[in-house]
Amino acid sequence: MEDLPSLKESFLRESSSVRALHDIQALRVKYLGKRGIVTEKLKALPTVDPAQRPAYGRAVNEIKQYIEAEIARIEAHLREEEYRKSLLSEALDVTLPGKYTPPGREHPIQHVLSEITDIFSSMGFEVGEGPEVELDYYNFEALNIPKNHPARDMQDTFYISDDVVLRTHTSPVQIRVMEMRPPPLKVIAPGKVYRCDADVSHTPMFHQVEGFMVDTDIAFSDLKGVLELFIHTMFSERTPVRFRPSFFPFTEPSAEVDIGCIFCSGNGCRVCKQSGWLEILGAGMIHPKVFEYVGYDPETFSGFAFGMGVERLTMLKYGIDDIRLFFENDLRFLRQF
Repeated sequence: MEDLPSLKESFLRESSSVRALHDIQALRVKYLGKRGIVTEKLKALPTVDPAQRPAYGRAVNEIKQYIEAEIARIEAHLREEEYRKSLLSEALDVTLPGKYTPPGREHPIQHVLSEITDIFSSMGFEVGEGPEVELDYYNFEALNIPKNHPARDMQDTFYISDDVVLRTHTSPVQIRVMEMRPPPLKVIAPGKVYRCDADVSHTPMFHQVEGFMVDTDIAFSDLKGVLELFIHTMFSERTPVRFRPSFFPFTEPSAEVDIGCIFCSGNGCRVCKQSGWLEILGAGMIHPKVFEYVGYDPETFSGFAFGMGVERLTMLKYGIDDIRLFFENDLRFLRQF
């Protein structure tokens, strides 16, 4: 009994120096833990003289309740202080100027791609899509480019396996659409394509738009009319257009389509190599062999197809002389658009 007053005084002395939550936890363990001072006093109750046992028990319990209440009060005060400090440290100074976030802009490639899509959509073309990792069959064979065909040398191909490639053009979409649906068809297929090539005018990944139209009475004049309308809308009504004979395995006859040089107005310059003309896309009438691959009767149906590189059109439209600028993410370049 004589030790109990000093126990309370000892607790008061130690509790007055508590400054942090971990200190109050240590104090709780010291006095109220399984081997704490108060706990040991209660455990000693059976050894106390029976005559003094009730008074001793009451006194120890009073001290225990007092210590519990004090620890709870101090802990609440410390938590409130900690919360107040965190509010002060995390507070925002609303008088400071905000951080400027510049507005985003559409990338020139995406802008021109959207413009191409809008022009053909206005002519009734729908947009088709296909996988970028493509089967050799769709990328080559069904387009009349069988294995060991010399035309495969025109494609610098990324092979994943003998039968799987990264598509070298979006023309496989043409085959996939024709396999699923009968004519009439008017479809464009914009998307990324891949070739093993890299210099000022080529990148390993670029964008292309394939387009085709199939029905029972499609002629080369339809192809000419569609492409001339597209070019005059994309550039200007005064832009000269010419078709030159060419070769593509999946079209016959085939043509390269040129426009009058937009840099020199056809007078001849470094860009057009003094010719006055710039090549912008390839086109032609769909080869009968392609129709046979998709189960169309070439005696009944005819159609045309064309393909263009979006990067090339963008370079011509904005007078850019290095394709790599599109992919370097230089804000000085991109902010011009």
